[in-house]
Amino acid sequence: MTSESVQPVSKPSRRTVVAAVGAAGLAVALTACGSDDDASGSSTEQGAAGGGATTEAGGSSSEAGAGGAALAQTADIPEGGGKVFSDEKVVVSQPTAGDYKAFSTICTHRDCPMTDLKEDTLSCACHGSQFSVLDGSVKKGPATEPLAAKEISVSGDSITLA
Repeated sequence: MTSESVQPVSKPSRRTVVAAVGAAGLAVALTACGSDDDASGSSTEQGAAGGGATTEAGGSSSEAGAGGAALAQTADIPEGGGKVFSDEKVVVSQPTAGDYKAFSTICTHRDCPMTDLKEDTLSCACHGSQFSVLDGSVKKGPATEPLAAKEISVSGDSITLA
């Protein structure tokens, strides 16, 4: 008869279990916050006369982003509304004719990325917060802090992230 050494099976610590559950929950939450744009990466436009909203699946680095590449053309941003650029995590709006503003699309409540833009309201799918894309203010909680402003530059008809 051979004598084998049997190693006891160790149980994972509570910290390990909590970390694993937390990571899985975060993955589910981030999946839930994903864009509902079609798989082709095309833009969807929503809105009514006198204002509107456009959601873009993002741009490629050759089209958009910091470093001087054009993010959008001024004609792409509806007056009284805005357009989301998912890859850059920014929304650009035009509160009044010729006045352009940009804000982060990361919810100030729990840092969820937002892409749901209707008219001038950006909504968070995680907990229901709503923000004005015209000034970044909170329209509906649970968020209490406004969206972070982003710097943009308008030169002619081109808008770039500063």
